[in-house]
Amino acid sequence: MKGRIIICCLLCTLKISAQSDSTVSIMDRFHQLQQYLDNKAKSKVDPSYIEVPDKPWRVILRYKENGVDVDYKHSADFPDTHERIEWQLCFEPPVASSIGFWVGYRGLGFSFAKSLTKNAGRYYSFSSTGAKYGINFRLRRFQTKDANFSAAAYKDGQMDGEPYDTAFSMPSPVWIRSVYVNGYYVFNGRRYSQAAAYNQSVIQRRSAGSLLLGATWYQSSFDYGDIANGFFMIFGDGTSCIKVHQANLGIGYGYNWVPLRGLVVNAMAMPTISVYNRVKVYNYDFNYYLGPEDPVDDYGEWDKETKLWANGKKDKPLTMLKQGDDDIYYGDEASETSYSALQLNLDLRLGIAYNWSDYFIGLQAQYNNFIYKKDQTKINIFDAYARIAFGVRL
Repeated sequence: MKGRIIICCLLCTLKISAQSDSTVSIMDRFHQLQQYLDNKAKSKVDPSYIEVPDKPWRVILRYKENGVDVDYKHSADFPDTHERIEWQLCFEPPVASSIGFWVGYRGLGFSFAKSLTKNAGRYYSFSSTGAKYGINFRLRRFQTKDANFSAAAYKDGQMDGEPYDTAFSMPSPVWIRSVYVNGYYVFNGRRYSQAAAYNQSVIQRRSAGSLLLGATWYQSSFDYGDIANGFFMIFGDGTSCIKVHQANLGIGYGYNWVPLRGLVVNAMAMPTISVYNRVKVYNYDFNYYLGPEDPVDDYGEWDKETKLWANGKKDKPLTMLKQGDDDIYYGDEASETSYSALQLNLDLRLGIAYNWSDYFIGLQAQYNNFIYKKDQTKINIFDAYARIAFGVRL
């Protein structure tokens, strides 16, 4: 009996010992991986210019404001009367304010933010940086009815009358969506770091700059295709929605200025050229068009069955639409895809960071401008953000 007890105790001891050895082995492997990543991070930089902190973990509290401004411009020429009309719709949703946190190891991490602004749409972002690379992702989707409409008429090249400008509410919301993915390569990664100013994974000790090679993918949509907005769609030759997919390549320059220990100021500018610019336009076939008024109103009533006016014409000038009439109709939606010429876009960034002990504070700002054209239509999207962050190294 005693022998069995001794054997059982021995087996239990061996089992516990094996579990303990297994646990130690897992922890050892984790520490080996951590040491490998730390050594790799330090080996890729010049320590006299860039310091890789011994404490790799960071917890950051962030407050961010993101703004978007969309300008939709269109023009129409009337050769018979030597007239021209230019008009513009501007949409500017509320600035999207958010507060959140970022937790990560070295240049990799996870972030979460809570929106503080109502009716500002949805906004998502992600970023990752290393000694010689950086990746950023942004998604913004919103709807708005608030708009500003401006127009001007020209005759024989001279302005005809006073320009018109007013703020108003669209009959139906306009949906705007933008996706922005940016990646860059740092040529002088041993002495210059974008991360020092934007996520503080390293600390810039001496001033340095570098050429940067960048690539971006941008896609967006501008959709106001509800028939309630028919009046404005007719102004745009029936256009109801525009979708763009754009790939850009560029070479820029970034510089880190270190006026005193722990403080770094970064400025970066990168013009890019679109090497792929696909534009898809959706159009409705309306029973009105933008043109001068006919001398005689002989159109009669609109026939919904034949989709023709009483005089046999399928559309008539919008200038003949009488106030209070509700006879704007549209046919099937058609789409047309085109590949436009090269476009020049701009990426500007500014970052400031200050490090002391195991704490740091940062201020970052970024501005992007995207342009796409289709015939006499031009849309500008201005996308910018400003962010303040406070963090601690662990």
